Amino acid sequence: MKTDLTDTTASKINKALVKARRAIGTPAVGMVLTLVIVTDEENAYDALKSANDASREHPSRTIVVIKRVSRSPRDRTKSRLDAEVRVGADAGTGETVVLRLYGEVADHAQSVVLPLLLPDAPVVVWWPVNAPLDPARDPLGALAQRRVTDSYAAEKPIDELRTRADNYEPGDTDLAWTRITPWRSMLAAALDQVDCEVISAEVQGEQYNPSVELLAMWLADRLHVHVRRGVSAGPGLNEVRMLTSTGPIRLYRPTGGLALLTLEDQPDRAVALKRRETSELLAEELRRLDPDDTYASALRFGVDRLGGGLSGAPGSALSAATAAGAGSAGTGSVASSGAPGDASASPGAPGSASASVPGAVSGSGPGLGAAVASAASAARAAAALPPAAPSAPSGTPGSTGSAGSGASTGSADDGDSERPTPAQMPPVKKTTS
Repeated sequence: MKTDLTDTTASKINKALVKARRAIGTPAVGMVLTLVIVTDEENAYDALKSANDASREHPSRTIVVIKRVSRSPRDRTKSRLDAEVRVGADAGTGETVVLRLYGEVADHAQSVVLPLLLPDAPVVVWWPVNAPLDPARDPLGALAQRRVTDSYAAEKPIDELRTRADNYEPGDTDLAWTRITPWRSMLAAALDQVDCEVISAEVQGEQYNPSVELLAMWLADRLHVHVRRGVSAGPGLNEVRMLTSTGPIRLYRPTGGLALLTLEDQPDRAVALKRRETSELLAEELRRLDPDDTYASALRFGVDRLGGGLSGAPGSALSAATAAGAGSAGTGSVASSGAPGDASASPGAPGSASASVPGAVSGSGPGLGAAVASAASAARAAAALPPAAPSAPSGTPGSTGSAGSGASTGSADDGDSERPTPAQMPPVKKTTS
């Protein structure tokens, strides 16, 4: 059932909601939260469709706020509120109110939304596009317990991650973080299957995909090891390789459906790692309304502390030692990816031991306690690896020999010619919040 209201008020909208519920025979309100969607006319349809699909798991009152731009100076001085009330089959399993704000009232959207919130129910605000710089201090964001943004929709995703880290407040979250939940769960489960020490890691994906950066920051933050950010053709996140004391661990997804998990001395196994729809991501975020401390810790680790990436085919070697441990030689050119987050990592002070990581990672399945590498164990594991040849002068191709195995060569650019291999990097010290 749909009801259109032109030049209306919040009081009339509430009356229309009660009247519509009685008309379809459901006067009782059985919703668990209020979802406020702040978007534009272009993206309103897709956002509302995702919210309706998510409401099948979380019945909610959905309020869509669309700020219309007035064409003439005279229209900008006139305030008008148009509304569309949807109840029943047209609104999923809850209620939907579409608000279109014209003129000066568009600058005071919180005064229109506040009377429409469900009493004694949590409030979640979602910006599918054009999120504010500081969601917690936005007038609409201040009404909510959770604030959902999407860095992938930003014009410069990597700069958006830096902004999110600078302005983070408990309750903030990002759909770019939600997209890597299956990857985090799979990697945590893989590390719990083997008793090993992680020495280094590499994450490969699209160049300007913030989910790749967040997964790399999560690994570096939880494992206290050097993590390289590699660039591939995509789509999305493609590969995670971890060099451990017992051999390499590889999780590879070439197309976005099935992934291949490779562990040392274990048969390769195919795992489901499909790309999820926005409605599934939103439903996952609505399952928990408390602050996501794991996301906050990974975000504050910083994009600039990640190592420069290896560009090339997804099968390129993480290092000569990784290729030797995997039993196959790979060739990969070391080059700057061009993304703002491809700066060299900032390792911890030599001789300093890395702090222990909690055994369980919130929201990622099994713990990572068995995979935490201390500085001493990382040094022992690095000493057991074949020694690397002296680095060539800047700008000249250099080759690394692998004793007892096939040689693996790679050309280095000016930025990475003097950088130590990931196995030689000391553990990265986590910054205090």
